[in-house]
Amino acid sequence: MNGHGGNYVLSNVVQEANTSGPCIALFPAREDWHQARDAAGLESSSAEDMHGGELEVSLLRHGAPHLIRDGIEGDDHSAPDRPHLLTLGMAGYTENGIIGSPSLGTASKGQALLDSLSKSAAAHLSILRGA
Repeated sequence: MNGHGGNYVLSNVVQEANTSGPCIALFPAREDWHQARDAAGLESSSAEDMHGGELEVSLLRHGAPHLIRDGIEGDDHSAPDRPHLLTLGMAGYTENGIIGSPSLGTASKGQALLDSLSKSAAAHLSILRGA
């Protein structure tokens, strides 16, 4: 289990490992994140909310609000086109590390995100237990 959005790079590993039956799961998968975003009523899309935005700040506001620095609400940053992200990294598109709208993050959205992700995790584990 890895909360990083970059989990997609592990998808081929998981697919290959499961050729003779389910033994490993990729979680959270893109679908899990989309379902959680919908359940929490997030205003931003996953493309807009890439790093340090509504989703991540909502999770922090719910679970670890002391880790959020004062003034982050004013750090909304849009970078909708990131064609060279893998080459340039985040620094090519943001000076402060944020691509998204931290101002939209709330503790209640964070709770809803975690509730949805917990249900999704249970479904993944159920498949593995049945294997």
